[in-house]
Amino acid sequence: MKKKLLLIDDDIEISSILQEALEAAGYQFKLCDNGGEALKAILEYKPDLLLLDVMLPGLDGYSLAVRITGDAATRDLPIIVLSGLEPSGVMFKQFPQVAAFMTKPFDPAELLEAVRKALP
Repeated sequence: MKKKLLLIDDDIEISSILQEALEAAGYQFKLCDNGGEALKAILEYKPDLLLLDVMLPGLDGYSLAVRITGDAATRDLPIIVLSGLEPSGVMFKQFPQVAAFMTKPFDPAELLEAVRKALP
């Protein structure tokens, strides 16, 4: 069975590139374009891995990570954080489920390697 990935990112260009790369690598993929709908999408889709942007409309990536960590249903969900702001990586070090922090723009091959390492 294909591993399910949920991307939460409002950048259409990044989302398109990631969808193409991840589907070509054999992953099932779903997109959510804002933090406000992300918790519902996580609970309904039940992804194996979350790709999370930091700057999101509605609810930012950091606040979303706090909520994910505080919920027994999602606290073990591995997360790869994607951000155009490299200094924001420090904020995510407190979350044990954050498997990687990647600064945009990034090499899709490096992201695929991070995804492989983060999946259970």
